[in-house]
Amino acid sequence: MAEYRAMFGLTDAELRTGRILDCPGGAASFTAEASELGAEVLAADPIYSRDADDLRTTAIRESERANRWATRDIGRRRWDWYGGPQGHLRMRAESAERFGRDLAEHRHRYRAARLPALPFADNSFGLVLSSHLLFSYADRLDAEFHAAALSELARVATGETRVYPLVDHNGNPLRTLLDDLRKDLHHKGIHTELRRIDFEFHPGADRTLVLY
Repeated sequence: MAEYRAMFGLTDAELRTGRILDCPGGAASFTAEASELGAEVLAADPIYSRDADDLRTTAIRESERANRWATRDIGRRRWDWYGGPQGHLRMRAESAERFGRDLAEHRHRYRAARLPALPFADNSFGLVLSSHLLFSYADRLDAEFHAAALSELARVATGETRVYPLVDHNGNPLRTLLDDLRKDLHHKGIHTELRRIDFEFHPGADRTLVLY
């Protein structure tokens, strides 16, 4: 959960205020760890329709693949937060293991759902978090998808929606896309700001997009 705290600038008070949506939740341990601290968290992701044992095995394998991918261009990453590539691998593997156990034991915390159409009522969550989908996959998800997904995340939130990172999976900045999306959200009555965080794996990816 330390990674989520850093990426989204989460405080202890925010973890205990209302319901939290993590979308897409992926194979992260945030839901499990935050729930142990007393938070009411729901993770949403289309992968949750799959068998728990299959997802756990896949999550562990994917954590190893992600580490190999990241270390392939080792000089293009900032490793200090993880303590180096081995620390990155260890944290990802531990997160995948924790996710797998929690999914098997508390399946109700995980809902199979896909952006940009979520099966939740308006204002269902006090805080919404979204990482490593929007912007990360801008090479295959177009601006229209991004606009619809951000509007949908804001729809189900009573408070803030936070999105990270704001670069693609190679670390390339997406300033034009980001500016256009912020203008679109403004026209829809959704305010935005860029908030600096104490986390930077890709150089320059040190801000979270906040919708409110």
